Amino acid sequence: MSVPQVKYIGVATAEIYKGGESMVDNITITLPSKAEFVSVARLTASVIANTMGFDFEDVEDIKVAVGEACNNAVIHSRSDEYFGINFTVSNGTFVAEIEDKGYGFSLDHYESPDLNNHKENGLGLFIMKSLMDDVQVFTEIGNGTRIVLTKYLE
Repeated sequence: MSVPQVKYIGVATAEIYKGGESMVDNITITLPSKAEFVSVARLTASVIANTMGFDFEDVEDIKVAVGEACNNAVIHSRSDEYFGINFTVSNGTFVAEIEDKGYGFSLDHYESPDLNNHKENGLGLFIMKSLMDDVQVFTEIGNGTRIVLTKYLE
C-alpha cells in the first residue's frame, strides 16, 4: 500500500492558550482534498480544544463538527486540490475556519433535513449546528465554501 505524499501541511504557532491571558493564536493547515487527511484536521482540533481546557464531551463535539466540515470540503472539491483550516484561539473561544476552492452551493436551496425521513447524506450542516455554539457558511457557486465553527469555553 502506498502512502500519499503531503506536499504541504501548514504552519503552527508555538503557544496555544494560557488561561487568564489575553492572546490570540492561529494555527493554519493546508491539506490535500482526500478523505484520508480529514483525521489530521480532527486530531489537530482535538489537541487544541484539550489544551484550551474543554471537557471531554465538548472536545468530541468539536472533533465531529470539524470532521463534518472537512468531509464536505473533500466531497465538494476536486481530488487534485487542497483545503485549508485556520484554527483561532482567543480568550476561551475556539474557532475553526474550513475553506475549500470547490464547487460551492446555493444557500437559498439548502433545506434542513427531515429527521423522520433522512437520507444518508445531507446531515453535515445540521450536525455542525447542533454541536457548535455558532456556525456560519459562506459559499458561492464556482468559488468554493468557507465554514466557520465557533465553540466557547464555559
